[in-house]
Amino acid sequence: MEITQQRVAALTWTLKDTLGEELDVLDEPVEFLVGGSDLLKKIEEALMGLTPGSVVELQLEPEDAFGDFNDQLLFLEARNLFPSELEEGMVFEGTALPKGTSPDMPQDVLYTVSEIYPEHVVLDGNHPLSGIALRLKLRVEDVREATEEEIGRGSTGASFFNIAPGAPDGETLH
Repeated sequence: MEITQQRVAALTWTLKDTLGEELDVLDEPVEFLVGGSDLLKKIEEALMGLTPGSVVELQLEPEDAFGDFNDQLLFLEARNLFPSELEEGMVFEGTALPKGTSPDMPQDVLYTVSEIYPEHVVLDGNHPLSGIALRLKLRVEDVREATEEEIGRGSTGASFFNIAPGAPDGETLH
């Protein structure tokens, strides 16, 4: 079966930066809805017409992947607003930030604790891969018809490339 809109593609991949450093390897196939919100547009375009066993290699510039780094999504917040067990790398949904944080923080963004100081915390609303050009080697493991439920919700439930609102173009990826 060939990949077209409204079909589900089971993929494996290797994701590297442009220096060849491995960022992620997916050995077990994950299913993505083509024509929904599961995949980046450039990835969907490259997958069209492929069949199980096909391999494709892509270079994704930041604007085609996780966006450019936006320093307007860095926020310095009071340390005492956060739980004592706070650690770097913890993630907060914009809608679930502690009371007292900056009202200028977009609520439709995920914030990662990037630094912790005695008096303040740095929250970064950028995707960890923003500003990075990526090399992606994809292998199509299987293709099937999407269910009505998957088409209705626009996703199989896979989260790696899911699109969430909030970036300058109206989309950021988490």
